[in-house]
Amino acid sequence: MRSRLALLAAVTAFLTMATAPAYASVQPGVTYSGEGTFYGATGVGNCLYDATADIAIAALNHTDYENARMCGAFIRVKGSRGELTVKIVDRCPECRPGDVDLGQQAFARIADPVAGRVPITWTLVSPDIGGPVAYRYKEGSSQWWCGIQVRNHRNPVATLEVRTGTTWRRLPRQEYNYFVSADGAGCGSDIRVTDIYGQTLTDTGITITPTVDQPGRTQFAKR
Repeated sequence: MRSRLALLAAVTAFLTMATAPAYASVQPGVTYSGEGTFYGATGVGNCLYDATADIAIAALNHTDYENARMCGAFIRVKGSRGELTVKIVDRCPECRPGDVDLGQQAFARIADPVAGRVPITWTLVSPDIGGPVAYRYKEGSSQWWCGIQVRNHRNPVATLEVRTGTTWRRLPRQEYNYFVSADGAGCGSDIRVTDIYGQTLTDTGITITPTVDQPGRTQFAKR
């Protein structure tokens, strides 16, 4: 029996090592390295944000994207020409861990576009940002099903909960950057969001009004 259990434990450990990414999530205070590339970024992408005229945007590799956890996060990217803070708005499926695919104009700020692919380093930052966090209900949301997206947040959002009676229910996050209540529980009720630093914001009066950004009361503190 012991040998069988030991063998099972060994197999489980091997499979875990074989499938686990080099680092499971982006952490504050850590410098990451990889390759920088560029694409015709518009702001539209896997994070399901709107098009923007802001050039400081980028797509993050699939591993560090971590099921949309880094959507809306800000990273400071350094290259041979300089450095720039960019907002993550998309996912780069073919990129390796550590890689960042920047908007074309953003890339030109940190390296010569002729190079095409350059070594970079980057860190998570908590920048100055105007206004409170905002919430958007996904199209098709109702009292029976809803998706909720957090926008304009200074720090990465770790969890989103909705009030159901006297308790809070944590909603699962989808790769397309919405927290979904599949049975409608908590749709249209109070919302509580927590960032990766453990700071919590609670907002009331956010109605089920799909595709409209509704401001909350405040913003996460700068870290």
